[in-house]
Amino acid sequence: MAKGGNRGGSASKKAPVSTSTEDDSYIVFGNTSVARKPKTVEQKSPAAGHGLNNVQPSGEDAPKKPDTRKLIGGASWTGKLPVNILSEHCQKQKWAKPEYTMIKTSEGFSSMVILKSVNPKTKETMVLPPFKLPPSYKEITVRPTAVEARHFAATYALFRVCSMRNIHMMLPPTYRDLWKNEFKDLKAEDIKDGKGWMYEADPFTAEIEREEAQAMLRKRRDEREIQKAKEAEQSVSLGLSNVNSTGVTNRNVTKGWVNVPKIEMGKRVRTHIEELVRSNAVWNPHGSRISDFQQRNIIIEFTELGFRRSHVEEAVLECKDREETLEWLLIHVPEDDLPKWSLPEGYTAGISIGSGNLKREASVQRLAAAGYSTDLCEKLLDVNDGHEGLAAQALQKNLVDIVDRVPAEPRVDISALSMTEIAEGDSIWAEEQETLTAIFEDRFEATSPDLFHVQLHVPGSKLSFKLNIRKSISYPQTAPVVSLTSPGLPAYMKLSIIRQTVNMANTEYLGGPMIFNLVDWLENEIPKIIENPGSLRTVSAGVVGPSEKDPTAYAQRHLRFQRKPAQAISHYAGDHASVVMLDRWRSKQQTSRQRKMLEGRKSLPAWALRDAVVEAINSHQVTIISGETGSGKSTQAVQFILDDMIQRKCGSAANIICTQPRRISTLSLADRVSDERCSRVGDEVGYAIRGESAQQPGITKITFVTTGVLLRRLQTSGGTTDDVVAALADVSHVVVDEVHERSLDVDFLLVLLKTVLAKRKDFKVILMSATLDARIFEQYFHQASTVAKVEIQGRTFSVDDHYLDDVIRLTGFDAGSRYSNADGGDRDDADMNNTEPSLARTIQAIGMRINYDLIASTVRAIDAQLGSQDGAILIFLPGVLEINRALDALQSIPKILGLPLHASLLPTEQRRVFPPAPQGKRKVIAATNVAETSITIEDIVAVIDLGKVKETTFDPQNNMVKLEEVWASRAACKQRRGRAGRVKAGQCYKLYTRNAEAKMAERSEPEIRRVPLEQISLSIRAMGIKDVRAFLASAITPPNDLAVDGAIDLLGRVGALDGDDLTALGRHLSMIPADLRCSKLMVYGATFGCLEACLTIAAILTVKSPFVSPQAKRDESKVARSSFAENQGDLLCDLRAFEEWSSMRTLVSYRDIKSWCDQNFLSSNVLQDIASNRSQYLSSLKEVGFIPTTYPSASNAVYNAHNSNPALIRALIAGTFNPQLARIDYPDKKFAPSMSGAVELDPEARTIKFFNQENGRVFLHPSSTLFDAQNFVGKAAFMSYFHKMATSKIFIRELTPFNVYSLLLFSGPITLDTLGRGLVVDGWLRLRGWARIGVLVSRLRMMLDEVLAKKIEDPSLDLGKDEVVGAVRRLVEFDGLDR
Repeated sequence: MAKGGNRGGSASKKAPVSTSTEDDSYIVFGNTSVARKPKTVEQKSPAAGHGLNNVQPSGEDAPKKPDTRKLIGGASWTGKLPVNILSEHCQKQKWAKPEYTMIKTSEGFSSMVILKSVNPKTKETMVLPPFKLPPSYKEITVRPTAVEARHFAATYALFRVCSMRNIHMMLPPTYRDLWKNEFKDLKAEDIKDGKGWMYEADPFTAEIEREEAQAMLRKRRDEREIQKAKEAEQSVSLGLSNVNSTGVTNRNVTKGWVNVPKIEMGKRVRTHIEELVRSNAVWNPHGSRISDFQQRNIIIEFTELGFRRSHVEEAVLECKDREETLEWLLIHVPEDDLPKWSLPEGYTAGISIGSGNLKREASVQRLAAAGYSTDLCEKLLDVNDGHEGLAAQALQKNLVDIVDRVPAEPRVDISALSMTEIAEGDSIWAEEQETLTAIFEDRFEATSPDLFHVQLHVPGSKLSFKLNIRKSISYPQTAPVVSLTSPGLPAYMKLSIIRQTVNMANTEYLGGPMIFNLVDWLENEIPKIIENPGSLRTVSAGVVGPSEKDPTAYAQRHLRFQRKPAQAISHYAGDHASVVMLDRWRSKQQTSRQRKMLEGRKSLPAWALRDAVVEAINSHQVTIISGETGSGKSTQAVQFILDDMIQRKCGSAANIICTQPRRISTLSLADRVSDERCSRVGDEVGYAIRGESAQQPGITKITFVTTGVLLRRLQTSGGTTDDVVAALADVSHVVVDEVHERSLDVDFLLVLLKTVLAKRKDFKVILMSATLDARIFEQYFHQASTVAKVEIQGRTFSVDDHYLDDVIRLTGFDAGSRYSNADGGDRDDADMNNTEPSLARTIQAIGMRINYDLIASTVRAIDAQLGSQDGAILIFLPGVLEINRALDALQSIPKILGLPLHASLLPTEQRRVFPPAPQGKRKVIAATNVAETSITIEDIVAVIDLGKVKETTFDPQNNMVKLEEVWASRAACKQRRGRAGRVKAGQCYKLYTRNAEAKMAERSEPEIRRVPLEQISLSIRAMGIKDVRAFLASAITPPNDLAVDGAIDLLGRVGALDGDDLTALGRHLSMIPADLRCSKLMVYGATFGCLEACLTIAAILTVKSPFVSPQAKRDESKVARSSFAENQGDLLCDLRAFEEWSSMRTLVSYRDIKSWCDQNFLSSNVLQDIASNRSQYLSSLKEVGFIPTTYPSASNAVYNAHNSNPALIRALIAGTFNPQLARIDYPDKKFAPSMSGAVELDPEARTIKFFNQENGRVFLHPSSTLFDAQNFVGKAAFMSYFHKMATSKIFIRELTPFNVYSLLLFSGPITLDTLGRGLVVDGWLRLRGWARIGVLVSRLRMMLDEVLAKKIEDPSLDLGKDEVVGAVRRLVEFDGLDR
């Protein structure tokens, strides 16, 4: 990076006027790497043509200059050109005007862009290096003309700073294709090679940060060198101690690690897990490759940490990243060759502690001296009943046979040998010993008849080598058992020498005396073997047992369920099926019932535009239909399409899918349209909602579906564009209704449909809405396809508006005596302007929220006004709770039939709102915004609008998606108002002021901009699309880049992604329609045998705690709640309360249950809601195949075998809430004297401190059951929480304590501290302990993901007895100790 003034001389010389629309003044010509100042025509040197071969000829000989716009964009291009767009972008960013270099070669011209920025304070100019493509892209870099080269360079520069935006949509076709293909591929390569910084939106900041990072790296490297030299001088151990041999502290390496929790692992547990890891671990399952640049850095770093360079070089070729490379080394490098920092405190190679059997210990030490693992020596010695010779033979067989991935038998079988064979072998062995004694003299030593030693003479080596030779059972038909003693020679080299010696014997010398030949061969070959010992993995595998699984098997596993490709539709007109359909259709038109239905259809405004709708759809790929409420667009457009295709004898090709945002509108439209066509639902007209469908392939021509159902079909198709296209191969039209709502699902669907449109020109997309902003959608689809617009006028009668002040005057409502029944809240002072004092006081008393008495008063006034006239009243409320409270308030009004309407009701309950009220009753419907569009209730004459809606929002306090009550948009309120004018002139009572309406947004913000993107990012990755950022950037309203990056980062932290690859856990989470954390908890519950408990806790998280705490009885309620807690945490307390309530439901009366709830301060309504949500989650798990459809039954008992294991449930909760974790910091221990000695005292609750990553110290909320706790169950060192709130302090709520193994197994990634102090989890939580424990747990976590992958392949798989699941469960339950 250069700093300084502008390049190239004075800028005051006037440039010639250009005939093109481009600015040519900043082209810099040259055929060297040095940029030169542009020269005007008048300034050209006479030598220019001679010295610069890239200057174009001038005058009469020069070719005619082509038109730039036509050359770059084509004959029909009217948009901007790349140079203009780049110039405008630089101007907006307040950068200097871009400069262009130009080089001419024999192949053409190439250009590069140089960007500059002037610091407004220091006036210093920063000049970036030219944006240059790699040499491998030379083919596309060189252009025929200088102008084209310049625009190419501008396009690449734009891509470098705007690749995350949709600027390519503005580019000419050639450059748009470069952006989407070659440039996109180049970016993927660069990101993979660690060069993502090249594509930052602000390249100047990125360059500064990169220089600072490089400087920091150099500084750290220098510091490491200095420290290394200091430590070598002082002979300081890098273990857990920071004290040198003189007892003086040389540096504070343990700062911040003294009081952190210590992690331990029992010997039997460790041995069992090591066996699991060695036999099941998969390294680099996806076959990723570390870039050459990163490989070099890792080799340098790890060599400096004390690993052998050859080991590191082998590891980087096997592993996917730095962390896995370090883990690979700690598993495969023999312990005597590991750096000191990686070994446990007090470790001494070859020492086995304390069995009490000295003979056995001596045998183990002799066997291990050859380089074998002590644990493996112990195991094979025990298997062979303590026979050292047989154990040695088994070790050698294991070492040699494992090379061919054929595990050796641990026990040597001697039963098959005859006495004659044994005698012959003994004779040959004895004769050979006599010969060797004569040859080697004092170099030969026999310690027993079956064992002798030969001192080797290895020329040029300073090490001593002693060959130990033991007679094998069937010698000389098999090789002898050999080992090598050489102090200072690493174990893996000894084993490599042994393996190659045995292979030589097996290949060349079997059947006769061979020892002399082997000694001679070894003395010549040992230096060569030491120089090139071979693969560490091969030798290490032989030491520790059977090799790891072949990673290719994992990489080739197809984890997704792929839908069978649909059969493409045929557009051949006049086929037999189409002719039959036409005959039936014509016959049906003659029936009296069909004619009557047709008359009703003709009365709708949409019918008048039938021909226009059909023509638009047939002539364009995309049609936008906007129509007022009641126009009939939702019911008629699909029928227009089908009837037209039938009449054109193309009926067999018709397959129309119409998406709806909600189940109720899906079902009601299917009913309505099937009635209008005089058919049954499921025949010609069908539907599909989650868990229920009525359709017949080939027969059903119009299918109403929820948006999620169609998305699921596309998601399970595969990951490529062709897969998505194939999934809709049998679909002729997709109608997206209520597209204005701009839900996350709708925006996701539009991106996929746009992809299909580009591939299938016969495919039609119809977008419909009552409040559509057609311009946005037209611009979005315009580049990919042709777009038509049709607008249908509504058929509503006039509607009179009444605002809050009008309603108060009408009803005479006085809020003074009813204020207790309002939700309260202060109203904006602007609402009181120009309002009479008494009315102003009433409005102020009502507040900003919902007053249910006012609703009841309004209903009573409307009913009185209508008198004996028919007509229903529709009340718009934000949610289910508000609907229930409103209906309760209406019970005192006689002759009122109150009905709820919301998405959670069963279809049969939802349909109750459509028929007229019984004689003498007036129907009052309390509904959410489901009644705004799609469904039509014919007899509504009055609407009461609260102006509120519950929108999905992101709560940063608890990192949770939730529904929040907000003001509706003006467009939504207009829709609500229109519902009152369907049958006659109506009235709309707006229980908000004119000022409040003026402050409402015109339209709701698209959901993609206001919710976290973890779920959609996971869905995109589940389709196989790796570049989530690019996919979302192509949405109609792209989300913020930071939101996408945050979502991907969180998916990695929760274990759904491993780098760019989707884990098996992530695939399960993508299939379950629930909040990410609730889904994860349920998956874990089914896997570890505590499904019922996890289902309940997930439902509690979705609803809320069932406990209530009245202000007057707060202490009593806390005592009642604590009786369920058992110090296990808040969520287990709520779980136990629900379980007790659930068990009582079938045993005692409702009255007794209500009394019990009151005594224990439990809300029966909330408990009912929890039970309802729990049932929905259970259905979801069955639908995706994670649990059997027969659940619960006796055969499914394994799913709840550990339901009463609180330690396991707490661990799963902690894993679910990650990264919402806090570290528990206990005070120093205190002791009190007693008769039996000093007794440790429990610390006072106020002295226990809690710290999280974001805020530092946090505090337990007083409402928690753990607020006064002096200790926590199960040696808990950490606390998970669900809510975080800031008042006078930062409080955490919904607490669950858990131990260190719960953290290791279910939280964020594990990294190893290379100073030997321990492990770091999720980048901030420290644990003291042996690095190898971290590696074993990390591998165990990967094996658990492999188990979940098998569950995807085989949903019926029983995980209850799985060895990996059992090991994880025991680690959590016993905190890693032997039991």
